[in-house]
Amino acid sequence: MKTRSLFALFAALLAPLALSLSPAHAKPVYVGVEGGNVAVSGYDTVSYFETGGDPVMGKAEHAVEHDGAVYHFANAANAARFAANPEAFAPQFGGHCAWAMSRGYLAPGDPLAYTLVDGKLYLNFNRDVRAMWLKERDSNIANGHKNWEVIPADAKFGG
Repeated sequence: MKTRSLFALFAALLAPLALSLSPAHAKPVYVGVEGGNVAVSGYDTVSYFETGGDPVMGKAEHAVEHDGAVYHFANAANAARFAANPEAFAPQFGGHCAWAMSRGYLAPGDPLAYTLVDGKLYLNFNRDVRAMWLKERDSNIANGHKNWEVIPADAKFGG
């Protein structure tokens, strides 16, 4: 009985901490200029980590919803891997341009202008912007993460 009471007290003390560690709100995911809800232009985000080259397009029959967007995958195995751990495969900054985010605003991310850094996927507006972003990659990543923390949940590209 004493152990049960201590466990209940411990759980009660940790409950507020668990709530504070939860994200206060979902961040905006880039799903295209004209709306819709398909992230990364339909590319299979798991494929970026497996092909060693260009990513592959996903298929609507292998779709997984995450943070209000739908991600497509080339096969059921990749969809299952994403569903089990979306944070490992979803692009940083909701798929918005990493260079723009390093400057504090949202811009479209091109799934073919990408970089993998420390097991994370970063998209840029285009390959020219990617080249600029890479010149100061580490500081751009740090600034992007600071800015992403304060982006409102209802923020949208162009608005």
